[in-house]
Amino acid sequence: MPLKPFSIDTSIVTCLLYSYSREAIAFCSRSSSAQDEEDAVVTSSTLIANNSFNFPGKLKTFDQIPSKALDHLIVDDHHGVIYCFVPKVACTNWKRVMIVLSQNLKAPDGAPYLDPLDIPLTIIHNSTLYKMFSKFWMRFGRYAHPLMHHKLKNYKKFLFVRDPFVRLISAFRDKFLKPDDYFYETYGSVMLKRYANISKPPKSVEKAFAAGIRLSFTHFIKYLLDPQTEKTTPFNEHWQQMYRLCHPCQIEYDFIGKLETVDEDTEHLLNILGLDNYIHFPPGMRRRDSI
Repeated sequence: MPLKPFSIDTSIVTCLLYSYSREAIAFCSRSSSAQDEEDAVVTSSTLIANNSFNFPGKLKTFDQIPSKALDHLIVDDHHGVIYCFVPKVACTNWKRVMIVLSQNLKAPDGAPYLDPLDIPLTIIHNSTLYKMFSKFWMRFGRYAHPLMHHKLKNYKKFLFVRDPFVRLISAFRDKFLKPDDYFYETYGSVMLKRYANISKPPKSVEKAFAAGIRLSFTHFIKYLLDPQTEKTTPFNEHWQQMYRLCHPCQIEYDFIGKLETVDEDTEHLLNILGLDNYIHFPPGMRRRDSI
């Protein structure tokens, strides 16, 4: 019998809400949007001072964050900007912008790309294109941390966030409702074994779909809430909590925008950065609150 992708019981929803409520409060109900920057800004001191935000790593210092966990912080030295990208939150287009700003990638004619939309989609997520904090140890050795602290103090730092629950649904639809060999073999087959009572799931996503076997959203959420999950495999970046990707309790971001108001927030951000006459954010995704 085919599994219904979006059947989910209320107890699972309750657990999900509890698990991700910190992010909903910290990132979505209070972000530094263009509408009300001063009242809405979330700072490291705000989160640390509020005892209701209790989560692992909250009281760590920046120097205690493993280098590997800094792999979402992209640096543009030309304009003094640091961007922390969050998958499923317009990061493809923001990476395009960062490539144009860095001027490191050359177009076929040998000149740097000037229009973000001219950059081929196939290379956008190639990490070798970007200067990231996670690479500083390899390049600068013992000078890595002092250099990162200098940039954090002097550069403008920003990220964009999204309703955490909507982001999870978006990740589920993108990675598991469409045929994706990597995500099925790495995560999907594991979920089917654990939560769908399928001891030997099909070896490929095509065979699973042909047999009417599909993950449900309930399976996905059970996987996220299962304490055993990360003991064997770390969360994938597409559903890892935003605070674990961007470390807002250790990094004092100058601007936190929302996907739901990305047009207004981007216009405001580019103005703050002094780049509004230099570059335009690529259009797309007319319904920012959709999944």
